[in-house]
Amino acid sequence: MESNSLIINLKDTSFSYSGDKLILDLLNFQLHSGERIGLVGPNGSGKTTLFHIIMGLLSPSSGKIELFGKPAHEEKVFREARKKIGLLFQDADDQLFSPTVLEDVAFGPLNLGKSPDEARDIALKTLARLDLFDFENRITYKLSGGEKRLVSLATVLAMDPEVLLLDEPTNGLDDETEEKITNILKGLKLSCIFISHNLDFLFKTTDRIYAMANGKIFLDEALVPHSHVHTHKFGRLPHEHKS
Repeated sequence: MESNSLIINLKDTSFSYSGDKLILDLLNFQLHSGERIGLVGPNGSGKTTLFHIIMGLLSPSSGKIELFGKPAHEEKVFREARKKIGLLFQDADDQLFSPTVLEDVAFGPLNLGKSPDEARDIALKTLARLDLFDFENRITYKLSGGEKRLVSLATVLAMDPEVLLLDEPTNGLDDETEEKITNILKGLKLSCIFISHNLDFLFKTTDRIYAMANGKIFLDEALVPHSHVHTHKFGRLPHEHKS
């Protein structure tokens, strides 16, 4: 894909679960190739809903969606886009459903048409890439929370996506696992949108941070990595910084 080409384009997109209160209200958003965007906002502001609409898991009540330059109105367009866009769910248990780690990580490549041997090879290489050596025969439901998060990321990366949509990738992790995931994501040359309440993580992994509130997305200010005593206008959205 050409540099700076438009990957995701949402125009005047609205969505409501109940039919009255709009979760997305004539929202406009774009992601270009090479961009790394952080997305913050209060719980219930529609961040996860936005991801599910991009992936075709939910249908907007109005507006236009384009993915990789194609209007996305039919399932076949979303199905093709899902081969290029990797979604990490907020809850790892929603991502992992096979008995063993190897089966979970190989599932995506198999769905992309790889042979069983090819899928196994891709899965093993992806696990090694995340330092998950000797994990292939581990029982998925017996993994720790941090291990589940890393294996969930492996299931996404095994599909060799062009775009990553990660929903709270560091939520509930210990410091060591958070640092590991942060370093992995920093090294990826992919277009990304990361939802997180962890601003320090976003400062390290993204180029620009947007806020989501009242059904809209907006650039609160030109945020830059910072620590210690500081002042900025981000106070509209409560947040914390780790020391």
